[in-house]
Amino acid sequence: MKLLFIGSRLYDDLDWYVRSKGIESILTESNDEAINLDLPDQVFIVPRGMDGPKQVALMQNVDAVVPLIGIDPPLIDVAHMKEELEKDYGIPVIAAGVRAVELTSDKIKTKGFYSDIGVTTPQYQILNSPDELELEFPVVLKQGEGQGGKDIKVASSIEDVKDYFEEFDHALCEEFIEGAEISIEVLGFNGEYVALPPIYKGETTLEGTHPLNKTKTGPCLVEGLDNNLVQHTAYKIAKNLDSDGIFEMDFMYSRKNNQLYAIEVNTRPNGTRYLTTATCGVNSLCELVNMAIGEFSLAGISDKLQYNYSTEIPVGNYQGPNPNEPVKSFEDNDFVVHGPAGYQRVTVKANTKEALEKLVEKLI
Repeated sequence: MKLLFIGSRLYDDLDWYVRSKGIESILTESNDEAINLDLPDQVFIVPRGMDGPKQVALMQNVDAVVPLIGIDPPLIDVAHMKEELEKDYGIPVIAAGVRAVELTSDKIKTKGFYSDIGVTTPQYQILNSPDELELEFPVVLKQGEGQGGKDIKVASSIEDVKDYFEEFDHALCEEFIEGAEISIEVLGFNGEYVALPPIYKGETTLEGTHPLNKTKTGPCLVEGLDNNLVQHTAYKIAKNLDSDGIFEMDFMYSRKNNQLYAIEVNTRPNGTRYLTTATCGVNSLCELVNMAIGEFSLAGISDKLQYNYSTEIPVGNYQGPNPNEPVKSFEDNDFVVHGPAGYQRVTVKANTKEALEKLVEKLI
């Protein structure tokens, strides 16, 4: 079995798994100084875009393509490549299709999609000037495109809105939901979908604290919230997107209104994947490989499910004990260190809350 991986930044997360399966690994990357280029069996440095990876896939006669792209802009090009390689050459590409990417990469289109399928989302309006504002403060101002908190502002006054419009000529404006931030991964392939356990990412703040600066926990244990509702809603969204790969969805839960609100969907690997793996034993990146080699199934996911407590803590630069090899796997580790120097995080798992607290004290 020969697989082509696109993008090297995330490849060390699953290199150990690829080797364990005896897969011949080929990787394309546009940056010849990128990390992890020493890990695959072959590496091809190609220009930006998907034409280079497509040509490598055909030249090397690969069995499938697994994009490892963690940012939004290239996803539509990946989706178009997927359509061409699958239709014209019969090479599976384990990624979302064009329709799913178009609906999820634009927050305004995502809002319309939620409305069409009957999923609750915060009240919103499209602003072309501050004078059009009808929602009560505080409100959240966003652009249609962007990720990781980019171009998002919590506005508490009309002056805040006017400040935002000094940089932008329009905004997606939605009501600010006070409550719990929740993420969940859904895996989908060939019309089958499975929603993994929800992850708690902390409380919403008027300061707009970036998710990387918050301590996260799994599973999500929020008083009043039924995790089955989160999973059912996430499944419904993925089913209606009708595509393959990883779907990472963000929700808000308002205790005041006892209401779950859908916020956005990402059709790519995401930042909560370590916590999901620690919590339930299912590694979404490894499951992309399983999709590529024909070993993905709902029964297989069920067999892997574990029930752990986990937490992810920002540490800057980790200085604790070294994990076992492979260092990015929970197979022989109860913690994984990830992220670039200065922004490292430690994700820890244990069978009980008490054991988790003791392990955190030992590591941090």
